[in-house]
Amino acid sequence: MKLYHHPLSGHAHRAHLFVSLLGLPHELIEVDLSAGAHKTPEFLALNPFGQVPVLDDNGVVIADSNAILVYLAKKAGRTEWLPEDPQGAAAVQRWLSVAAGEVAYGPGAARLITVFGAKYNPEEVIARAHTLFVRLEKQLTGRDWLVGTHPTIADVALYSYVARAPEGNVDLSGYPAVNAFLRRIEALPGFVPFVQTPAGLAA
Repeated sequence: MKLYHHPLSGHAHRAHLFVSLLGLPHELIEVDLSAGAHKTPEFLALNPFGQVPVLDDNGVVIADSNAILVYLAKKAGRTEWLPEDPQGAAAVQRWLSVAAGEVAYGPGAARLITVFGAKYNPEEVIARAHTLFVRLEKQLTGRDWLVGTHPTIADVALYSYVARAPEGNVDLSGYPAVNAFLRRIEALPGFVPFVQTPAGLAA
């Protein structure tokens, strides 16, 4: 099993985190984004969108971080991570959509400004991040996980960009339930940290 990734990509960390939480043997292959390796014909044959991560499971190629989470949970038969019942599956899917939407365009976009020099409006994306975190704080108050009584891929999908929100100048200090949620994920067996971005990288 090969996982094409970049160490500063939250999407790639999301996939790497879940592979590790499941304890699956895998090979990490770093894609040099700064050199344009994700736009080469060889990589585009794996993912025409030219994005990391990509999972190659003995010739079964899965692109998109959330799709990789679903694939791995299903392949491993780990229904605690992805429930089979309609209500549980729908609840997880709701948060996968949040990960692809509000997380990506809030704290994810704020971090893209400082880490990769993306041309977003800082005030706009930081405000979006705080709108999300107010809702997330409410969801997590009085409960440990987003869905049910144990961690699911919904929690994995949100972790990376929420944990690194301060790198995008999004202050997490006012969200105690969110911070406690992050610490619970970091305490899970098999957790792998999301590398902290060196200061001044985007300069």
